[in-house]
Order: sequence, then structure tokens, then C-alpha cells
Amino acid sequence: MRGLGTIVNALAIIAGGVIGIFCKGLLKERMRETVVKATGFATIFLGASSTFARMLTVADGGRTLTAGGSMTVILSLVIGAVLGELIDIDAKFEDFGAWLRHRTGSDGDSQFINGFVTASLTVSIGAMAIMGAIQDGIYGDHATLFAKAVLDFVIVLIMAASMGKGCVFSFIPVAVLQGVITLLASALSGLMTPPVLDNLSMVGNILICCVGVNLVWPKTIRVANLLPAVIVACVAAMF
Repeated sequence: MRGLGTIVNALAIIAGGVIGIFCKGLLKERMRETVVKATGFATIFLGASSTFARMLTVADGGRTLTAGGSMTVILSLVIGAVLGELIDIDAKFEDFGAWLRHRTGSDGDSQFINGFVTASLTVSIGAMAIMGAIQDGIYGDHATLFAKAVLDFVIVLIMAASMGKGCVFSFIPVAVLQGVITLLASALSGLMTPPVLDNLSMVGNILICCVGVNLVWPKTIRVANLLPAVIVACVAAMF
């Protein structure tokens, strides 16, 4: 069944979020703050390690470590930031989060929007989401998205335990993004060459790292406004 991977992924996010909400009631404020910081540092190092895996190359029999893709990273982030600020994607995420908060009767939840935006950016960005959706759409192969569902379950559970039920609704952008890619899979498959996937993973993981920075030091950077950087990086790999 085409699209099953995305359905399972979305359900895993909902399940993780609901369990996390119940866990939140068991945590004191001080403990929740520590959990948020711990999650932030874990996210930073996960994003950074995946980025370095794409940028760093071992040469000369393991005695030399060289870095590549620096200009791609710089140009993608700078151009992406300009485009993102012009569109102001971050504000649109927050507006949608505010609408969800009102529609779910959560107007008194001060953490709702932050939880929704942070969780959404964490589970929506990355090569697994795109490649998994393409594999799902073309071959009916759900393996990648099933693996992502397990990871997202754990991530959203931890985030919801500290930031509340806004995190649960991160299933919406995941379902929309992966669902659209699954529908367009045949057209996109030819564009997903190894260089494109390398750039996508490299820049996408930097954005995940930025999400972690915001968890540790709130509102340091408008990560949503950097999302066009992923598209710029993919386009750059085609030339």
C-alpha cells in the first residue's frame, strides 16, 4: 500500500506525543528544564555528527582528515536565510501553531507553539523523510519510513514530556510533506542523485543542529526561515 510508511510515521508521532504528555505530569519543573536542555544537546550532537560524516573524508591511509562542501554549506545557508526571511516561514509556522492552539482549546498553554514548531522542524527535516517517501511512492517500500517512525516516536515522546501537547501536532507537517513527496515520487526519483542526497543530508542535518541550539538557548535563530537552504543545496548539486 502506497503511503503506508507516512501513515505509520504520523501515528508513531501521535503515540509518542501522547505518552510524553502523560510523562510530563510526573516531572517537576526543574526536571523538565533539564530534560529540554539534555534533548537540545543530544540534537546538536546528532545533527553535527551526521553533517561531519558528509563533509569529512579520511585520506592518506587514515592519516589525513579533509573537509569538503564548505562553500556549498555557506552559500546554501546564506541564500536560504535570505529567501526564508523574505517569505518569513517561521511566522507562518507560528501562526499555524497559534491556530492549532486555539482550535484545540489550548489557549492557556504557553509552550504549545514552541513545542509544535520545535518538534515539527526536528522530525520533518532530513534525507530519511524524502528518500523514505520516494521509496514508499515508487516501490511500496516502507522500511526507511518505518525506521524513521521509531526514531520520531522517541524524539517526540521526549519533547512532549518537556514542552507539552504542541509536540503531538508535529505529525501534520510530516504527513503533508511525506504524503506529497510520495504522490510525486515518480517525478522526484530521477532528481535524487547521490550528490543531491549528500547535499540534502549535509545541510538538513545542520538545520537539525540549529533546532538543538534553540532548545538549549531559546529563540537563538529562526530555524524555519533556513528551510530554503535545503532546496538551494539540492539545486547546487545539479550543476
